Amino acid sequence: MSEDFELDTDDLKRRMDGAMSNLRTEFASLRTGRASASMLEPVQVEAYGQMTPINQVGTVNVPEPRMVTINVWDKGLVGKVEKAIRESGLGINPQLNGTIIMLPIPELNEERRRELTKVAGHYAEHARVAIRNVRRDGMDQVKKAKADGMAEDDQKFWETEVQDITDLYIKKVDEALEHKQEEIMQV
Repeated sequence: MSEDFELDTDDLKRRMDGAMSNLRTEFASLRTGRASASMLEPVQVEAYGQMTPINQVGTVNVPEPRMVTINVWDKGLVGKVEKAIRESGLGINPQLNGTIIMLPIPELNEERRRELTKVAGHYAEHARVAIRNVRRDGMDQVKKAKADGMAEDDQKFWETEVQDITDLYIKKVDEALEHKQEEIMQV
């Protein structure tokens, strides 16, 4: 049994890729002073008895660099969409024009930029924790195989393999964070 042990490194990488994908989504939601439809992705609207993403209750457009518009399909939801945006913590003041909600993106001041870099740091730390949790799962599999009679050399090999994968993904998170912080601090 112990000779047949093969750690599924592809599964570990897939799960760590999931953490990276989640990080990219969270980074996309951070405003950098430029309008982007993706900044509204985390905002949920209470519609039809359940929480629904904004892009499922209206069309999100970016007609100019500092403006996002949402053309809400159901007139009855306009107020709820506006309320969801106000309470989302994006720091944007929606303006109503019939069923169209306009979101002018203000210039970021120095203090707000620093706050956003801290938020980006928190997102990156969450991704690192998720990656370390995957690492722990991989190490637990190796320890279980060791208890089932795996040779010590094999154990060291697989532990090194898991650690190398973890180090690679932690480095990717750090690089993504550094890039995002530069983007936020850019005037």
